Amino acid sequence: MSVLDSIIERARAAAQTIVLPEGNDPRILEAAARIARENIAARVIVLVTPEEQARAHDQYPVGKLPVELLDYHNAPIREELTEQLFELRRHKGATTDWAKERIGDRLYFGSMMVREGMADGLVAGSTSSTPDMIRAAIRCIGPAPGIRTCSSCFIMELARPTPGKQPVLLFADAAVNPEPNPEQLADIAIATIQTHQTLLDGEARVALLSFSTRGSAKHSLVKKVSQATEYTRQRVAEAGLHAQVDGELQLDSAIVPSVAASKCKDSPLQGTANILIFPDLQSGNIGYKIAERLAGAHALGPILQGLNKPANDLSRGCSVDNIVGVAAITACQAAGST
Repeated sequence: MSVLDSIIERARAAAQTIVLPEGNDPRILEAAARIARENIAARVIVLVTPEEQARAHDQYPVGKLPVELLDYHNAPIREELTEQLFELRRHKGATTDWAKERIGDRLYFGSMMVREGMADGLVAGSTSSTPDMIRAAIRCIGPAPGIRTCSSCFIMELARPTPGKQPVLLFADAAVNPEPNPEQLADIAIATIQTHQTLLDGEARVALLSFSTRGSAKHSLVKKVSQATEYTRQRVAEAGLHAQVDGELQLDSAIVPSVAASKCKDSPLQGTANILIFPDLQSGNIGYKIAERLAGAHALGPILQGLNKPANDLSRGCSVDNIVGVAAITACQAAGST
């Protein structure tokens, strides 16, 4: 069974409600119907305008589309969500006019539905930019308790296991934070541990990567990762998380037992890391693409993490299969956050 098949099974058991704001995209309607018919979510809500709703009923006869089409321009909950958004952002200088305008945006309407418990998670981005999607999620849903940094990870299903016998790795952060500081790197590591616990089996084994292993090189970039490792260890202990953490480590020290035995023989990972925390966005993005394009790994993501409730981004070139898969991931995250 593939990683995604396993996640879909978890999503079915979770029975969550997913909102898809972009009812202006035919791919969203097709994916929504599949998500509902395959029981990947208990309820699927698609935000539409009256015109989009009419087109959907032309495509799917009334009663044949197994999803809820919500006219977000005229929905009874619109006034409530506007008031809640204003109260949420007034300390940042938001006005009632600003809140009314924002709720007219699909991403804000859907994100506020998630915040207010009207949906368990959100999937968007097929017609919206990543910055717009993340901005709405952060402003409306906000960060998870104890985490200040929204981040991302990729699930990398490898063509063959690592030398440490790990068939699946999580790479973070490869999509959101360009130059995280030590505290932000620790946020990313903690959020990725939580993602691992929600989506995968087994213990989280976290390596914070650098070009140095345990002080083999001296540089401010190395010091950043070393500090982040200490912060992560402290927070794992304080939160009682089931995880092993080590750093700073070179990649081979993290995933090759024989190299670990030579370079860091007292490492709790012993070359069997299954979570790789990259020191910056450049290295993370380059790393996942190398693994995907040259080593044949299958990449699932980016998966947004560190939010109080789940919201996930789609590529604007996404397929219906991509949307269904991201919805399953979102449902699992929602179940794990309750």
